[in-house]
Order: sequence, then structure tokens, then C-alpha cells
Amino acid sequence: MCAVDNLAKFQQQLLYDPDANILIDTNDTNKIKMTPTETASKTLPIAQTQLIQPAAVAWPKRALDLIGATLGIGLILPLVPLIAIAIKIGTRGPILVKLERVSRNRIISLYKFRTMVADAHRLKPALAHLNERRDGPFFKIKNDPRLTRIGRLLRKFRIDEFPQLINVLKGELALVGPRPHEPEEILHYPEEYRHIIFAKAGVTGLSQVSGASSLPFLRELALDSYYVKNQSLKFDLKIIGKTAKILFSDPTAV
Repeated sequence: MCAVDNLAKFQQQLLYDPDANILIDTNDTNKIKMTPTETASKTLPIAQTQLIQPAAVAWPKRALDLIGATLGIGLILPLVPLIAIAIKIGTRGPILVKLERVSRNRIISLYKFRTMVADAHRLKPALAHLNERRDGPFFKIKNDPRLTRIGRLLRKFRIDEFPQLINVLKGELALVGPRPHEPEEILHYPEEYRHIIFAKAGVTGLSQVSGASSLPFLRELALDSYYVKNQSLKFDLKIIGKTAKILFSDPTAV
């Protein structure tokens, strides 16, 4: 069964109970601990529900997203021709790749500069034995053989992630939010962290500046959960500031 079908199946297991203002897992009737904002519908499939931010947070946050993404794209734009040439000269394949990620309970196409060989995802099963993450569904190899020479350089300075600002302009991502994960990965979220998938994922976030991919699975989810429950413009600015500091001092730490 493909990732989209798996996510759809997971979504259909959860229904909104308007009387209790909770989400119920129809498989075992266990209730998710964090309640969503009430919706107009009486019984609504999870695929159509969203966590609605208060206007005091939503509008300033969106304004910050648009300003930040515009400035970021303007910063990287002069370098795009050089980056594109370097990627194409190194190996065959597209300059940009579209990766399936979950944001606001939807599967989106997340943009990145290509850092791996063509069809790298097809090689993933053969490299499963090299996976260094044993505490959850995440996949990480420190010296991933699928990385290209220019790809390693782009990743070192996080340049590969700049195209995600296009996702921000489209409203699919925020500058700050939970780490965007693959559909297969969010299926493994424990019950108490399932509310995270309703939030808009971010280019950076609390978990990203607190250890990134080196964090244990549950610790990352706990940090993302804390952010979702305590969102504010001030919090976002602090995380953006910390992200910038890390990028200049240790670009491999985000």
C-alpha cells in the first residue's frame, strides 16, 4: 500500500466528536489528549479538520512568513544559476526535487535542491541496514552513499533547503513549525503526539534548533508538541534568531 493510501487510512480512523471536542480513534476509541479547535461540522473526517490559530497569532505569523520567505529568496536568487550548473554537472537528474511531506494533515510536495543521485529513494531499502536511527521510523546515514559531491556541500551550509521558501509563499509551510516528516513516518506517531500533524510544518522549528536529526524520536515529537501548544510571534522570532546563529556558527547543527 502506498504512502498516500496509508495516510488516508490513518486519517479515516479518527473522527471529530463535537460534544466532547476531541478526536477519537475509531479503531480503539482511545482519545487524543490534545483537543482541536471546534469546527462547524458535527462529525468531520480528520482529513478536513485543521487546528485554527487565533487571529492574534495567525496573521502576524503569516506576515512574518511572507516577509521572511521573500527576503530569503532574494538572498539566494543570484546564486541559483551557479547552484543549478553545479548540480547538473555533477550527476544526471533535476535541479529541484519534490519530496512528500505532511503539513496541516495534508501531503505536500516539499522543494529542495537535489543533493542525491537520481532515484535515490529507490535505493533506500537496500541501505536499510546502515540506518543509524534505531529509536523510531526515521532514516539517517551519516555518510549516505547516495549524496553527490556538490550535495554534501549544499547540505553542509543548508543551501539545499532554500527552495522550501517557495512552499512558505504558497502557504504550505511556515518559517517556523514542527519538522516536516514523510507520510510513512507520521504513521508511527504515538497517540499523544498525533495532534502535531494538524499544525503547519516549518522550514525551521524548536526541534530543529534543539538538536535536529540527532534528537531521539520521542524527544523531537515532544519539542514539536510544545511548540504547537505555545505558538506566538515572539517564540517564532526567537527560533529564527537561534537558527541564524547556528547557521553562522555551526551549519551542520540545524
